[in-house]
Amino acid sequence: ALTNIVWAPLSEGLDSVSLSANWMWPCKNPGEDARLYKAVEACSRFACELGINIPTGKDSLSMTQKYGDEKVYSPGTVIISAGAEVSDVKKVVSPVLVRDARTAVYYIDFSFDALSLGGSAFAQSLGKVGCQAPTVQDSEYFASAFNAIQQLISEGLILAGHDISAGGMITALLEMNFANTEGGLEVKLDKLPEKDLIKILFSENPGVLIQVKDRKAVEKILEEAGVGYAVVGHPCSERHILVSKDGAEYLFGIDHLRDVWFSSSYLLDRKQSGEAQAKARFLNYKEQPLHYHFGKSFTGKMEQYGISADRRKPSGIKAAIIREKGVNGDREMAYSLYLAGFDVKDVHMTDLISGRETLEDVNMIVYCGGFSNSDVLGSAKGWAGGFLWNEKAKKALDDFYARPDTLSLGICNGCQLMVELGLLTPDHEEKPRMLHNDSHKFESQFLGLTIPKNNSVMFGSLSGDKLGIWVAHGEGKFSFPYELDKYNVIAQYSYDAYPANPNGSPCAVAGIASADGRHLAMMPHLERAIFPWQWGYYPGNRKDDEISPWIEAFVNARKWVENIKK
Repeated sequence: ALTNIVWAPLSEGLDSVSLSANWMWPCKNPGEDARLYKAVEACSRFACELGINIPTGKDSLSMTQKYGDEKVYSPGTVIISAGAEVSDVKKVVSPVLVRDARTAVYYIDFSFDALSLGGSAFAQSLGKVGCQAPTVQDSEYFASAFNAIQQLISEGLILAGHDISAGGMITALLEMNFANTEGGLEVKLDKLPEKDLIKILFSENPGVLIQVKDRKAVEKILEEAGVGYAVVGHPCSERHILVSKDGAEYLFGIDHLRDVWFSSSYLLDRKQSGEAQAKARFLNYKEQPLHYHFGKSFTGKMEQYGISADRRKPSGIKAAIIREKGVNGDREMAYSLYLAGFDVKDVHMTDLISGRETLEDVNMIVYCGGFSNSDVLGSAKGWAGGFLWNEKAKKALDDFYARPDTLSLGICNGCQLMVELGLLTPDHEEKPRMLHNDSHKFESQFLGLTIPKNNSVMFGSLSGDKLGIWVAHGEGKFSFPYELDKYNVIAQYSYDAYPANPNGSPCAVAGIASADGRHLAMMPHLERAIFPWQWGYYPGNRKDDEISPWIEAFVNARKWVENIKK
């Protein structure tokens, strides 16, 4: 937990951290209570020595199952979660290796203990557990190493980092390269005193790997903190990891081992999605890299759009977020609208049904993502019924869409609602439908979206852009009763094939708009990607961007309302 959270800049370093302990143990069986006592004592002592607390947790102490006259014991386990206040989310270190031959990869041991393989993934892969597991011999040294990494992060000296945990150093080195499509590492381990290469590569002693460029500055901070280090590698152009130790060399193909690493997901996918979809995902996951194209006029600065995160005065341009029970994307959407210059109203379906809200004073309404009515009637079916079978709510909606000065946006569950109500294609006798994903499961991932040339109010200026975005849905496949040219497509996934097309929509359609471009519905969540730090991957050459291109869609909506109200 601690070597994972170390990559985020914490407001007060290690002192910021609080832990949560989830104990799962087959108590009241011979020897188990004593083992639990020792484990709790060790955990408590280590936390006290580090000066951090464990204020909460959960106990499951009846982990025993009886079958006839026999008992099955769950192995005693504690899961530790770490939490802390982050001082600057933009400085969080990514585990993705930067392709720069002038940089170096350092190994920093946190354990101050001899390398051992007990309990490691390597040992378990051989059907063994071992008898000697790695531990932390010096808590004070661990704290010094932790805070030294924190200082390096705060000063912007770490380009990439990965903790050594399940799988050991070799797994960490490989995972730092998996997200890239080119390049690899040359790793030289001669400076490590351990002679057993297996222990070096596969032991899971607490430690980290960091990629740095300013070696002098990094080494100065580590030495002042009394933290040991070793330079173990440099990026190379070849797509492999070349490991050398005392004259022996071992070559590991990154792409081949990435397939091995991914194969367990493939085996699970076969059970969830069937052979065809599982195989498609396995064959395509490396063949669908993210490609971005930002508009030439995009600067990444808020001042470009005349917006400020510190705005306190109302603008007079009102937008309403319409919620049903189970909707959960309203806070992110409200902030996106507010940042773009809207004054945002919170409207619940009960407000519309009772007549307390008529939408007469708003120019834009937004239906957010979530799971309205827990999807028990199907995605957005119950939400749609709230409009169709309640006179006052239906009148408020009909009156709103009859006005020429209105906009609307539906995201995810809101998209399903707009399609179900036929709000985007009112002139069509037969409306589109939203079907279950072809994978038969909920899809949550970060992927590429292409904005084709379109006339929509929100996306028109983004035509030609290729951007990253999040999806999170189980019923996101568009089904169109007419030819595609009868619909105003405003967003498409960047690839036709699964998994980059997460639901199997025809022509990779991700969103459509009304014919006049005023009303828009899409499955991906642009409100979850308005800041660079929200993206799963943001271009490394745009580190100074304050905002992502997605904010432009909301600003376009606000400007349209301003112009029409003049």
